[in-house]
Amino acid sequence: NNKSVEITGFSREEVFGQDLVMVYITEEFRDEVSIVLTNALGGQETANFEFPLFTKNKQRVEVLLNATTRRDVTGRPIGMIGVGQDI
Repeated sequence: NNKSVEITGFSREEVFGQDLVMVYITEEFRDEVSIVLTNALGGQETANFEFPLFTKNKQRVEVLLNATTRRDVTGRPIGMIGVGQDI
């Protein structure tokens, strides 16, 4: 979205199809962020998870993530919605 472009300096075209965790998350937080995202895909939501993200200029930005499960009409998890805030 536009705010992500503003915060990170990466265009939509540059990040589309990229592995968020492996490319943009600092190495020491990759496992934790991956677990949060996987859990949300499986139905376990996470609120207020703090982690660093790299900008295009290699600056470190602290992000607060809320990972919410997206469900179909029967309640079955079908995806996740991640909302990050620059803190």
